Amino acid sequence: MHRQLFSGTAFAVIVTTSLLEMAPNFAVTKSSCSMQHDVKQLKANWDKKNKLNFLVLAGGGAPDHNEIALEKNVLYFQRTLSLLGYDQKDASVYFANGNDGEATIRYIDDAGNEKFKVPAIPELKGASTLDNLSSWVQQASQTPKKPILMYFTGHGIPNKQDLNNNALTLWNRKSMSVKEFSTMLDKMPQETPVAVVMAQCFSGSFANFIYTGGNPQRPVALQTRCGFFATVKTRPSVGCTPLVNEADYKDYSSSFFAGLSGKNRIGQPVASADYNKDNKVSYAEAHAFAKVDEQTMDLPISTSESWLQEKASSLDIKRIMQQPISEIIRTARPEQKYVVNSIVKMFNWNSTKSYSDNYDQLSASEYDTEEEQAYLKRLGMELVDISMENNIRKSSNQQQIAILNKLLKCESSAPQ
Repeated sequence: MHRQLFSGTAFAVIVTTSLLEMAPNFAVTKSSCSMQHDVKQLKANWDKKNKLNFLVLAGGGAPDHNEIALEKNVLYFQRTLSLLGYDQKDASVYFANGNDGEATIRYIDDAGNEKFKVPAIPELKGASTLDNLSSWVQQASQTPKKPILMYFTGHGIPNKQDLNNNALTLWNRKSMSVKEFSTMLDKMPQETPVAVVMAQCFSGSFANFIYTGGNPQRPVALQTRCGFFATVKTRPSVGCTPLVNEADYKDYSSSFFAGLSGKNRIGQPVASADYNKDNKVSYAEAHAFAKVDEQTMDLPISTSESWLQEKASSLDIKRIMQQPISEIIRTARPEQKYVVNSIVKMFNWNSTKSYSDNYDQLSASEYDTEEEQAYLKRLGMELVDISMENNIRKSSNQQQIAILNKLLKCESSAPQ
C-alpha cells in the first residue's frame, strides 16, 4: 500500500544563498560607550543593506487569473523583510501589469461579487515580464558577490512532454521554462549565489535549475543555486484564491515565511523554527516548518531533496519503508527530526516500527482526506531524503558528496 503514496512523486526547487558578504571591520575605540554603540549600529545597518539582493516576481498572466491572494503574498513577503530587519525598498518587486494603473487584480467582495482592483504594492517597480527579469539579472550581475533571494508567487504550467522543464506564468500570458530560467542564470558571474522560493503549481520542476541549462543530463552549475518549492513537479498546489480574508489562507509560502520570520501573515507569533538552536532560522528550517504547518495537499520539496529522491530506486524506497523509523532518523538533522517526529505524532504511530508496518495498521478513516494523505507522503519523502543522504555519505563517490554539501550549505543559509 505504501508504494501508492509515492507514485508520481517528483522533485522541487527553491534557491537559497550560501556565503554572505561580511561587512568591513570598523575601528572601535574603548573610550566611548556611545561611540561603540553608534559604530555597531552602523555596521548592523551596513550588514543588512549589503547582505542580500531580493527579487519578487509575482502575479498571474492576465486579469482572469491574477487573484488577490498573489498580491497579498507579496505584501506578506514585504512584512517578513521588515521583521527580519530589512527595508521594503531592499526588494525589487515586479507584479502582473505593474504600474500602468489598470485594474487587473481579481477578488470576491463581501457580497460574493467578482471585482477587479489596481495593484497597491509599495515600492512596485514594474510588470512581471521577461524583459524586466532579464534587466534585473543583468543589474544584479554588477554586484557578483551579493547573494540573491528570489520569491515567485503565481501560476505554473506543466510540460506534458517533459515534466523536468515545466514553466511559470508571466504577465500578458507569457511564460518562462526551467531551461530558460537556468540559461539566464548561466550568464551571471559564477560567484553570485542564487536561492529561490517558488509557490506555483508544478513548481518542483524548477529544482532542475541547479543544472547547467536546466538540463538534468548536464553537470550541476558552478554557480551556487538552491531552492524551495511548494510541491513536486507532477502536482498542482494551493493558494491562488480571489478571497480576501488572509486568516483563511493555507499555502506553502504562508507557512514558509511564518517559519522564517516567527509571525504568520495576520501578525500572530508562531513556534520557533530554530530547530538546531543557533539563534537564527535558516531557509531549510523554514521549509521544515512549512511541511508540518501547511494543512494542504502540497508536497513541499527542496533542491537537495529533489536531487536525493531522483537517486532513489524503487528497491531503495521499499527497503527504506521497511526500516524502523527510529533507526532512520539517527542520522537526521534537527529540522528533519522535527518533520518526522511531528507527523509520526499526528497519526499516533510507533517510531520503533517501520513506515510500512505503521501504514498497514491505519484505518481508512485516518487518511481519507487529501491533507492527511499529503502528510503521509511528506513523511515518506522525508525518510527517503534522510536515508539517501546517509547512503551517499557512506559511499566513496566524492563528486556526489561535494554536490550534496554544496546544496545543503546553500539551503542552510539564513537572512538574519
